[in-house]
Amino acid sequence: MLRFAFLLCVVLLAAPAALAQPADPVVLVVHGGAGTISRANVTPETEAALRAALDTALRAGHAALEEGRPALDAVVASIEVLEDDPHFNAGRGGVFAADGSVRHDASIMDGSTGLAGASAGTMHVRHPIQLARAVMEHSPHVLLTAEGAEEFAMQQGLELAPNTFFHTERRRRSLDAVQQREREQSGDLGSEPADWQMHGTVGAVALDQSGHLAAGTSTGGMTNKRWGRVGDSPIIGAGTYADDATCGVSATGHGEYFIRLGIARDIAARAAYLGESCVDASEVVIHETLTNAGGTGGVIVLDAQGRVAMPFNTEGMYRGHITRSGAVTIAFYGDE
Repeated sequence: MLRFAFLLCVVLLAAPAALAQPADPVVLVVHGGAGTISRANVTPETEAALRAALDTALRAGHAALEEGRPALDAVVASIEVLEDDPHFNAGRGGVFAADGSVRHDASIMDGSTGLAGASAGTMHVRHPIQLARAVMEHSPHVLLTAEGAEEFAMQQGLELAPNTFFHTERRRRSLDAVQQREREQSGDLGSEPADWQMHGTVGAVALDQSGHLAAGTSTGGMTNKRWGRVGDSPIIGAGTYADDATCGVSATGHGEYFIRLGIARDIAARAAYLGESCVDASEVVIHETLTNAGGTGGVIVLDAQGRVAMPFNTEGMYRGHITRSGAVTIAFYGDE
């Protein structure tokens, strides 16, 4: 008997400790992009506006959850707020493509069913995240693009707007700066884009009262993008992923790396196959897998117990979360 008790103690001590569910679990996480974000390059007025927008987005999603609505509703409600705010590279503040148009990509995934929807290259859909959800719920497909996606949006009765609705002077100046750099480099179209050209993508991950997860991402893509370029935001497993058994993920950063590495799915896969917590898995994927490959960006991650992670390998990432009781935390910089 003493020998059995001794062996049992050894086994218990050797086993990894289970992560306890927080007393006030996080139910919603949002991001507004990762990149060169430092106190030196963000004015007090802009910082206040950005924090207010993230707070509004969190509270909009939280209100949906408080009403007992599904995680999908919370994700859409939060992202709609950010799509309407010109401070972010999504919806109203989307960056310009090389031809002077604004083109949007978005995706959403339901962690309870594994269903997903996405759209890419749309120019007139007021809220691309709504289109992504409509693709998931009202079509047999996952990803629709360009004119076909807009035809579907019209059939679904989604709100449309002229492309000029999405134009902002700040984004126009950014396009001018990139194209001036190209001219100075003898028209080189193959130069590596700067981090700031992809800054501002938005996303959300939610946990509802039934314990289900959902994740979504929306973006204007890359400043001065050409040839119908599509980044990771509408790619399930790259920029967005959700699975009740592991976690929900929304990404932001240099999309080509997130696509090649399958960043969002890789986090969930490490949790599923290696038994890592989603918190630990996200740290490894961002600070080792992504960083070692030369990519930049970050993710927001939430599991079904309300544990959250928001790792990034850039100077900062606009991010925030809200707990079940309504406690909000918002951060921008790497030392927060």
